[in-house]
Amino acid sequence: MKTPCEIVVWYVLPTIRREIAKEMVDTYHMKQADVGRIFGVTDAAISQYLKKKRGCSTLIEESRFYPQFLEEIKRSAKYIVEEKSDISVEMCRICNFIKGLGLLAEIYTEITHSPAPACAMGRDGSCLVSSIR
Repeated sequence: MKTPCEIVVWYVLPTIRREIAKEMVDTYHMKQADVGRIFGVTDAAISQYLKKKRGCSTLIEESRFYPQFLEEIKRSAKYIVEEKSDISVEMCRICNFIKGLGLLAEIYTEITHSPAPACAMGRDGSCLVSSIR
C-alpha cells in the first residue's frame, strides 16, 4: 500500500513543478535555464515540464479543484519571481493547500482504492504550515 507521501512524490509535486514552471515562462517570460536554476534542475528538465513529458497528472487536471490549484500556482510563481519566497516554501504551501481542499485524499483513494488516512486530509496537523502572508 502506498502512503500519502508517496502519492505526493509521484503525482502532486511534479504537477506543482510543471505548473509553476509554465507560469514563470509564460507569464513572467523567464528563460528555461533561469527557471531551472531556481528549481535546482536542468533547463532540459524544465523543457520536459513545459512539453508535458513530466508532471502530468490527470487526477489533478481533471479535478473540480483544478481552478483553485491554478490560482495558488499563480500566487506562488509571483512570490518566487518577486523573491518574496522560494520554491521549497511554495511547494510545501501548495501541497498543504491540496491537502486542505481534500484533493490529496481523492487522489489517494483513486490510486489505492482505499479510504484516505487523516494525514492525507490535513486533519491531523501533519505537515501543515501556516501562511505568513
